[in-house]
Amino acid sequence: MPTPGAPLPLLPLRGVSILPGLTAPVDLSRQSPAMQAVRRAGDRRPGEPRGRLVVGILRENTASPELEQLQPIGVACEVVQVLPGTPGRMSVVLRGISRVRLLDVFTERDHQVVRVGTGVDTMRAATLAYALSGALQDLVKQHDALLPSASKTKQRAQGLAAILAERSPGMVADLCAAHLDLGDEDKLPILLETEVSDRLRKVIELAGQRSNVLQVKRDLDRYVREHLSKHEHDALLRHKLRAIQSELGESDGEADERGLRELEQRLTALDLPEAARAAADRELGRLRRMHPQSGEATIARTYLEWIADLPWGEQSATPDKLDLQRARELLETHHYGLEKVKKRVLEYLSVRKLAPGKRGPILCLAGPPGVGKTSLGRSIAEALGRQYVRISLGGVRDDAEIRGHRRTYIGALPGRFIQAMKRAGTSNPVIVLDEVDKLVGANLRGDPAAALLEALDPEQNAAFHDHYLDLDYDLSKVIFLCTANELGAIPDVLRDRLEVIPLSGYTVEEKLAIARTHLLPKQRIENGLDNVELDIPDEVLLQLATEYTRESGVRNLERELAALLRDVAMHLAEGRVPRRRLDPEEVLRILGPPRYYDEMAAKVPTPGVVTGLGWTPVGGTLLFVEATVHPGTGQTRLTGKLGDVMKESAQAALSYVRSRGTEFGLSPTYVGALLKDHDLHLHFPAGAVPKDGPSAGIAVITALISLFTDRPARADVAMTGEITLRGQVLPIGGVREKVLAAHRAGIRDIILPDRNRKDEPEIPAAARADLRLHFVKHIREVIPIVLLPAPTEVAAAE
Repeated sequence: MPTPGAPLPLLPLRGVSILPGLTAPVDLSRQSPAMQAVRRAGDRRPGEPRGRLVVGILRENTASPELEQLQPIGVACEVVQVLPGTPGRMSVVLRGISRVRLLDVFTERDHQVVRVGTGVDTMRAATLAYALSGALQDLVKQHDALLPSASKTKQRAQGLAAILAERSPGMVADLCAAHLDLGDEDKLPILLETEVSDRLRKVIELAGQRSNVLQVKRDLDRYVREHLSKHEHDALLRHKLRAIQSELGESDGEADERGLRELEQRLTALDLPEAARAAADRELGRLRRMHPQSGEATIARTYLEWIADLPWGEQSATPDKLDLQRARELLETHHYGLEKVKKRVLEYLSVRKLAPGKRGPILCLAGPPGVGKTSLGRSIAEALGRQYVRISLGGVRDDAEIRGHRRTYIGALPGRFIQAMKRAGTSNPVIVLDEVDKLVGANLRGDPAAALLEALDPEQNAAFHDHYLDLDYDLSKVIFLCTANELGAIPDVLRDRLEVIPLSGYTVEEKLAIARTHLLPKQRIENGLDNVELDIPDEVLLQLATEYTRESGVRNLERELAALLRDVAMHLAEGRVPRRRLDPEEVLRILGPPRYYDEMAAKVPTPGVVTGLGWTPVGGTLLFVEATVHPGTGQTRLTGKLGDVMKESAQAALSYVRSRGTEFGLSPTYVGALLKDHDLHLHFPAGAVPKDGPSAGIAVITALISLFTDRPARADVAMTGEITLRGQVLPIGGVREKVLAAHRAGIRDIILPDRNRKDEPEIPAAARADLRLHFVKHIREVIPIVLLPAPTEVAAAE
């Protein structure tokens, strides 16, 4: 206890930081008068205990308070420890000893001292005080039992044990007040209360309030847990909020009403058609009558938000940029070749300039992979100044993906067209329907291709009906751009609505130009070599295009080019000096041996072996035909995974040779006798690849005549054409792709049906100048071009 009348250093604090019997840290400025008082308390004076000071509670914030500016009751404390804190501050650990009454305050040098009176605590009824003390101990024990597990720390358990072991009623009140973590506004009346029984009553009241709050929280948690299933964990916070509002008699109606007003304002600001306006108003009225937390209200709100998020009317359209010269330059910069597509885009711009109300076209770019179909959509959008959205249709098997789900289903959403319009944010974007030929056909879930008809028909898409919206939505201002690899996979009724622009593979020269002007700069940037001096000559690009790739597009060419640049980047990253020029030897080191060779280089003229041409969704290809006979029973075998049409074409070719063989020096008796006791075998190599179609007819006839006459067929001549039983050569499709495939393989003589002369302008000029095209009407014109003299004829001539 402090000596009565002896002045002690004064430590003025704003809040009740300490009570008698407690130990607590206090943070002080290193140079403050309060810190000087702590230092003074550490000095020994005659008649003064070591390390004693008085904590006074400020009525108002001041550094050097007068007696009237302090609460009348303070706490005599012992300085337990002084520790360094953050820069410029100190942490002082104090232990409260007893209450004291402040009698006088005066200044001594650089700090204040106070004269105090002791023995301020009184106890009118000791029996009552002890009874209240026991009740408070039980109440605090009950309070701690209601705490959540995370709050039951070891330190708190030790504090409770100290409270239960205490026998002094006044000290029990102070310890419990600190244990309950009361605020300053609650602890100050307890500090100022000198009568022990009254102090205990105040603490009991506060402890009871805290216990009641904890009990309510526990009951709420139990209520929420009992009403949750294992599938409703994600709604935990929402259930707690409703439970709390139910206990308090409150609701979140104001927030819901505010949200409805905002949604109504958004809908009012839209230029909605009359039917859409009526549907939105009707749904908004239904939503106002529903309970905000019901499932139906959530569905109705989601529906209205979809309507509010969609672009409606002319005001949401993006103005077209009708600068033809700028559009031409942009298309030329981003794409090499593709003249038909560029011309069509410029035609559309011209029409829009002269007739602004013209509806958007529905174009279909059909061609092999890697020729730039998808990227054209982005370039067209940029040229027009419109938003670009891509919809991938590959593997879509449900027509609800196109037209949306009806709102009766849980989790229903609009179809992909409406979702794309929401993403675009404008009513006239450019929408690319990628891989439209990969749609799954009619099945149990409907026919997705049929669902596209309404959206892709210029006469109907002004009122496209989505099942989710159950409204007509105007898609007539949208430019639809479809991409496909194989037109045959698109249903006829859908293809009839498309303006098809065929894209064929690139020639070697075009690939070199694309690699030099587009692919190489792009890969230099992506591999961090845009500022590095590096020379890649044309001979290296040619080597990549002919020996390491064999494709119609340029995707693999870009990959191989990226592999070269990654090797250079690795040398730079490792601190080594890379070569400034890549030559063919470096390509061999980085990419390994060539993967493709000239298919004609290793072939020599052989009887019964002829080179045909085929078409695939990824471009043209060489199609070899091999014919041989061997002793047997007169059977004919066709191998190579052939389709029915190709088998029938081979049968027609054999029938022609049997009936008209005399025209080529074959007597019917010889052919009949040969095929009577010999088997004929026709094989088309690459047996794992399916083959079909009639265009191999003249190749099969030529192989048979070559076999039966023992005349070798030239390996540097390729042919394609359908054959009839009278020997006429009929036209075929895919001429450009087939001719380019032959050109890539090193073939320079190509035989085509005469009625395919119309396709000659489609062949790139660079390839056409390097080829000799032979147009024929009858098989008789083919044989002199392809077949060489028989070895016996050559020997006789010599």
